[in-house]
Amino acid sequence: MQKRTTTRPPRSLSLDRNIERLRQQLARLTPFLSKGKGIAASTIDEFDVETERLLREILGETSELVEAYEYAQLGEAAGLVNFPDEAPESGAHDVDRESLNQRKRVLESCISELEARRAAAAKKKRVGSRAVIGPQVADHMTPDIRSVHADATLQEAGRLMQQWKIGSLLVADDRYYVGFITDTDLARDVVARKVDPATTPVKACMRKPPVTIEGKQPIIEAVRLMKEKATRHLAVTQDGTIVGVLSVSNILRYYSGVA
Repeated sequence: MQKRTTTRPPRSLSLDRNIERLRQQLARLTPFLSKGKGIAASTIDEFDVETERLLREILGETSELVEAYEYAQLGEAAGLVNFPDEAPESGAHDVDRESLNQRKRVLESCISELEARRAAAAKKKRVGSRAVIGPQVADHMTPDIRSVHADATLQEAGRLMQQWKIGSLLVADDRYYVGFITDTDLARDVVARKVDPATTPVKACMRKPPVTIEGKQPIIEAVRLMKEKATRHLAVTQDGTIVGVLSVSNILRYYSGVA
């Protein structure tokens, strides 16, 4: 039998749910405000018991707002919560109505308190995410894509690398990028395998397919991928389209603080 586990909901969901519960309780208070003195004592007492239980559950036993609600039932919460000054209705001070209004304001203050917590939690989460993710690959890639056709010779690939002063080229066929050719590949194949660079096509020595990484990924993920795939060059993509190249040199410049 599969073991059942109990998990606590994410904090943001708890705040959302508790804000909604308090709003529902506030909505239940509205009819009392319209009835005024016509409310049965037992009815408002039941409402108060439920509201106090709800506030203690959400805000904690020691919350000042729980205490403020207790005073609101006596019409004496004005000194505990920042209530706006209002003129008494019809020139008379209606204690019952005032206590109902104070209940309403305490509940509104509770909702405002939770909304402030929710906003602070969301801001903290955004800042924390940026701190964990760090700089993105797209911020440090080389956006100029240098390529050579798959049917070109190794000699032509070497000439282009020398011309552009780079250590790798993306290899393209008539429609797509299909691989990488690097200066290391040229040295290994021409010297170690003794192939003829003037007649050997790039596609015979290229690394395929090109290892890709999305530009929005963090630099640390690029480092991990290079180690995993044993490569020094990554094709950087945006929505699946290659938009640049990230090399070990780019990463070293980032970590050394060189622009």
